[in-house]
Amino acid sequence: MEDSNDDRVRGYRKPKDNPKFFGGGTWSWRLSRVWYVLCLLLALFLKCVSLVRYGVQSCSMAGAFLCTDVQARAGVQSRSMDWLSKFGYLPPPDPVTGQLQTKEALTKAIKAMQKFGGLEETGVLDQATLGLMKTPRCSLPDLSETEAVVGRRRRALTPQNKWSKRHLSWRIRTFPKESPLLGRDTVRALMYYALKVWSDISPLNFHEVAGNDADIQIDFTKADHNDGYPFDGPGGTVAHAFFPGERFTAGDTHFDDDEAWTFRSPDSHGMDLFAVAVHEFGHAIGLAHTSAIESIMRPYYQGPVGDPLKYDLPYEDKVRVWQLYGVRDSVSHTARPDDPSQTADPPVLLDLPENRSTVPPARDAPNRCTSHFDAVAQIRGEAFFFKGKYFWRLTREKHLVSLRPAQTHRFWRGLPTNLDSVDAVYERPGDHKIVFFKGLKYWIFKDNNVEEGYPRPISDFGLPMEGVDAAFVWLHNDKTYFFKDNRYWRYDDHLRRMDQGYPKDSTLWKGIPSQLDDAMRWSDGSSYFFKGKEYWRVVGSDMEVEAGYPRSIGKDWLVCTEMQSDSPATEANNTANTRLHGQHHADHAENGYEVCSCTSNSASPLGAQPSPSPLWLLALLTLSGVLSYVPL
Repeated sequence: MEDSNDDRVRGYRKPKDNPKFFGGGTWSWRLSRVWYVLCLLLALFLKCVSLVRYGVQSCSMAGAFLCTDVQARAGVQSRSMDWLSKFGYLPPPDPVTGQLQTKEALTKAIKAMQKFGGLEETGVLDQATLGLMKTPRCSLPDLSETEAVVGRRRRALTPQNKWSKRHLSWRIRTFPKESPLLGRDTVRALMYYALKVWSDISPLNFHEVAGNDADIQIDFTKADHNDGYPFDGPGGTVAHAFFPGERFTAGDTHFDDDEAWTFRSPDSHGMDLFAVAVHEFGHAIGLAHTSAIESIMRPYYQGPVGDPLKYDLPYEDKVRVWQLYGVRDSVSHTARPDDPSQTADPPVLLDLPENRSTVPPARDAPNRCTSHFDAVAQIRGEAFFFKGKYFWRLTREKHLVSLRPAQTHRFWRGLPTNLDSVDAVYERPGDHKIVFFKGLKYWIFKDNNVEEGYPRPISDFGLPMEGVDAAFVWLHNDKTYFFKDNRYWRYDDHLRRMDQGYPKDSTLWKGIPSQLDDAMRWSDGSSYFFKGKEYWRVVGSDMEVEAGYPRSIGKDWLVCTEMQSDSPATEANNTANTRLHGQHHADHAENGYEVCSCTSNSASPLGAQPSPSPLWLLALLTLSGVLSYVPL
């Protein structure tokens, strides 16, 4: 019976009997089917061999699944070539030929990527290599286009890839999307500290400003944002910054707003903003990627790096910065990182409970320029000036954190909410806990959290039940000195006992007034005594006031001028004044201190009070639920 021409086998017609076709009839149809299958397998085999030749490590030949498997591996190869081109290991695709590459070029590129990433140089796309390619990373290439083509080792950065000036301004132009994990105040603080990592070891100085003239503009953006480095959603590329030599974008730093930015996340969730910011600001001052595993300039995200105020750059990165800018000048107003008084008790980013935006500015805040102070203390190398229920804070470089004071009981959790003032404060030597005195009671804090069992009576120190005017630790002998009226006591915090032979007459400290407001030691090794609107300095182990004192507290410490007023009402309603404070910045810097008090319109919703400045960060962190404790 003749086969019908309409009969089909898997969509193909059976050939009619033909003596020229393998003998014709049923056998010819069967042989043609076998021939078709063999041709298909041969084609797939040849494609598989091609993929193996160009770097895919293996190719499955599992029957009907072969085609899908090969297509998947072809996709892996294509994406990998895109990746290698994007980060400088392959030249950009030719507009005509696309991504056609020789086997040798592809193998060489894979080996270069593996070497830079610290992997075994196999030259094939093995699992370790593909895994590293999937690791979140910086958008900037690892090798320049010239290096990728010629194969040279990375060249030293040229002079145009560094800043010619040493004072650089910064501004957060756009903030990340609203997140319960990261408030705006915390973001500003983390940017400040990430920049400070670099300024601590180099002659560079950073300060926050308002307006569009900042040297380093910081943005949180997403997808294609018209700078040649589009973001790709969560994971992938997470941030990038432009080198100083870029004409219009020099220093600009962009973070992918699709990422889940975090700080001190309890798990591995999200991207640690501080760690990424330190890396990107390295680019902003002229550093390129490096293959050194321990370097912060390694292109791949490596997770959190620890407490911002304790983080120390790896030696590899320090050397590269020194090669560009030199070591920080020992006579700079900013203490050198190797100054023992600075490294003995590094400051700690405190755990701050509230978001600043939820706390309206108080109308009863005192004026720092017309007030005397209840207490003054050096804590973690920074100066705190307490007045009433508030305090001002200065960084160790003598930068005023904010013109506006922060509330003491909100920052130091455990003090009574109705506490109207404090009498004295000092940081205890040895364990670096912080001691507050008020009346006949005292509190001990670990960071900004009160220890259990406090307050306790000051008689624990062996002090009379009269209260304390001042307390400070003298660098000369590491002993704590308490002053009350015209007497002083010397206390050994290590042995927890008062030294014998005390109290003594405070006139032994020649030139120091009686009934002090407070005293503190400062990072320059000197001791400072405060009363009214003036202060006195005692140098080293001397017990005599230095010539030229007393001097004005407001002018020398708190950025005050004779006619200046900074009442909350005036600041909130007078934009011109806000600008004026910002303009003072450069002048004050020349005198040895700075104030970062400028505000950015982008940082506050319409109608809101201008948000405090960059360094408000520290105190600002005060109300940012993200800042958690790192041991004092």
